[in-house]
Amino acid sequence: MAIGIGGMVGGGIFAVLGLAVSLAKGGTPIAFLLAGILALITSYSYVKLSLAFPSRGGTVKFVNQGFGKSIFSGGINNLLWLSYIIMLSLYASAFGSYAPNLFHLFDSKTISFHFYASGIIIIATAINYYSIKIVGEIETYAVIIKLLILLAFVALGIYGLFGNPNLAQLSPQNWESTIHLITGGMVIFVAYEGFELIANAVPDIENPKMNVPKAYYYSVIFVIFLYIIIAAVTVGSLPFNKIAIAQDYVLAEAAKPIVGKIGFTIISIAALISTFSAINATLYGGSQVSYEIAEDDELPHQLTGLLWNHPVGLMITTILTLLLVNSVNLESISTAGSVGFILIFIAVNYIGFKFSKTINGNKTIPLTGFTLGLAALIILIVQQYSSNRFGVILAISITVVCFVGEYIYKRTVNNKDVYKEKTK
Repeated sequence: MAIGIGGMVGGGIFAVLGLAVSLAKGGTPIAFLLAGILALITSYSYVKLSLAFPSRGGTVKFVNQGFGKSIFSGGINNLLWLSYIIMLSLYASAFGSYAPNLFHLFDSKTISFHFYASGIIIIATAINYYSIKIVGEIETYAVIIKLLILLAFVALGIYGLFGNPNLAQLSPQNWESTIHLITGGMVIFVAYEGFELIANAVPDIENPKMNVPKAYYYSVIFVIFLYIIIAAVTVGSLPFNKIAIAQDYVLAEAAKPIVGKIGFTIISIAALISTFSAINATLYGGSQVSYEIAEDDELPHQLTGLLWNHPVGLMITTILTLLLVNSVNLESISTAGSVGFILIFIAVNYIGFKFSKTINGNKTIPLTGFTLGLAALIILIVQQYSSNRFGVILAISITVVCFVGEYIYKRTVNNKDVYKEKTK
């Protein structure tokens, strides 16, 4: 449960809350609910697949089990690695937005953002190279600290809503259209993707038949309720124009009406701790995913090599994250990340449906997850294409690169093997 909650309540809620409000307005809690329902349905497939195929490879192993070691499975797994990189960019973007509110080093907001967003990636990379044990300890303490602060925010926020004139913003008349609510939910779907990290820990879980379902379901349900209440408190505390101005650090701004400037500071600190710990853990996870994919012959074997006693993928992950966070805006990063993870979860739901007899599962639930995921993906792409065309083009480009790159790699490897056989 700690892994699932820590993975979901990383930097996502701090990064995308303002974006969700801009898309769904008063219906923001509903947008988080819709995204949460898709995550909860998908968690059923993860439960069954985790019990049937326990592996530290997690999603990578499920995809290979479902589709074999093919161009398609390689493309999906490559997309998973790049989606980790997108998440890192999202977390770094949130850190770069919150940090200048506490530490004013530059007059320019743009310079401050790039300085902090890049700096935290470099520091986290150094920590990963120095000691994996420290990464684990940071994550353990960070989960406790951020949950305590967020729960305190929720408790005080609910109390502060009584008599607040902005509470009326939550009424249905201030909701956006159904399509916009779905789009809002899917754009911020990245805030839920972290539950898939539980799959990597399944081999170490005692009494898995009982505890694996609990870990997935309890963590997802807890986070759904947490996000809905946080969204309601935020929309009910601040007028929409203030939310728009403070979009990148709206959670801290929402704490002001509740406990004043000190609330703003505490939430900002929580955001920095959360995003820093999420970057630390995701850098490690991303490097391990690249290693697993290379071991399965879906990326060049050079990625199984070590650089300073760590997978080469760690340095590549860092470089790509720095390029992305310094060149792409938050909404486009969020859209690309959501498209990536929705595609991955569509594939996992299909595998859950395909292997329903083997894994002793229900066919209807993964089929529902597959159908809803596909519908949500189409709505997200169509709706965002008119308002955030670059984000959609980026998402599609990344997906195409993953599959085309895998096709070229497989063809190159096969041609080399054929040449070797002929020369023999």
